[in-house]
Formats: sequence, structure tokens, C-alpha cells
Amino acid sequence: MGELKKLVEEGKVKYIGLSEASPDTIKRAHAVHPISAVQMEWSLWSRDIEEEIIPLCRELGIAVVPYSPIGRGFFGGRAVVESLSSETMLKSHPRFTEENIEKNKVFYTRIEKLAANHGCTPAQLALAWVINQGDDVVPIPGTTKIRNLDDNIGSLQVKLTKEDLKEISDAVPINEVAGVRSAQFQLTWKFANTPQPKSSQV
Repeated sequence: MGELKKLVEEGKVKYIGLSEASPDTIKRAHAVHPISAVQMEWSLWSRDIEEEIIPLCRELGIAVVPYSPIGRGFFGGRAVVESLSSETMLKSHPRFTEENIEKNKVFYTRIEKLAANHGCTPAQLALAWVINQGDDVVPIPGTTKIRNLDDNIGSLQVKLTKEDLKEISDAVPINEVAGVRSAQFQLTWKFANTPQPKSSQV
């Protein structure tokens, strides 16, 4: 952070962001130089950042940039109504294994029904749920298809009330989702505390 701060002061960097950082790391980094954004996985079936990370970021005025806001494509129908290609890395993802996808299909079905009530696709509803978490939330859905890009843009038209957000959340109880959210869970924010600096010897 000290080196990044120097780059800001030299005009080479404008903003500083972190990814999958622990609460302690965020606080320590922000004390050295203001953090503009923290990138974290956040979606209907990945909500472990809501208890600690989100309140901390809001307290410090840090924007949240959720990646995989459509559940790595799950709420777009990947592995439910669309088959996975043999080359995709999702084949090794814990939530997309044959056993777990069968258990998780129920969540897609629930979101599909709610999406119909809102006149949108399941992917649009899942993305709208993330977008409507606050003005400080800027999700980054990824896609390689124009039709998915158009679908993602359409999610901005989906307006949700607090009651809608709760109903959608309740449709995907996080303690019932089968499989951990990352194949490399040890690399997530829960294991990402950077070491404390060594005290200088006199």
C-alpha cells in the first residue's frame, strides 16, 4: 500500500482497489491510503461478505464491485437448462459437480418463477438483486455472448422493492446451497489476512 500510495502521489495511479481482502487487511490498507473499491464475489448464492465486508466498506466509504453476480452463470441457466461445455472450468467448480447441481437446481427453479412475475429472465433478476443492494454496489457480470450482454443491460430496468429483495433472498437460503463458492476456497477473503509489518528493531 505504501508503494501504491507513492504511485498515486506521482500521478501514475488514480485510484486503489483490493480484491478478496479480509476485513483486517481492508482497514489496515485504508489507513495507509483511501481504498476506492473492493472486488468480491457476491450473488444470490454467494453472500458471505454481507456480515462483515459490506458494513465495513460502507463505514469507510468504499464501493463494492461484485464479480460473478449471476452465480458464475448458474442463474442464467448454466448446467440447468444449458449444458456445460467440456472445456469450461465450471466442470471442476464445487457447486457444478453432478451431485451438487442436482441439489442446487431447486434455486434456479424458484428464481425462474419469481423472474416471470417481474417480467424478466432469471439472469436479469439475479443481477438486478445485486444492483439493487445499493448505490455503492457496481457489479461486473462477465459474458462472451452479445445476447447475454443485452440481457445484463436489461436488468437495469428491473426495479425491486425491499420486500422483493427479501423474497428473492429467501428463495436461495445460503445455508442450503450445495458446495463451497470457490474451487480454491483457501484463496478467498476468509484466508486472505496479510501479515502484520515487523516492528523495527532499535
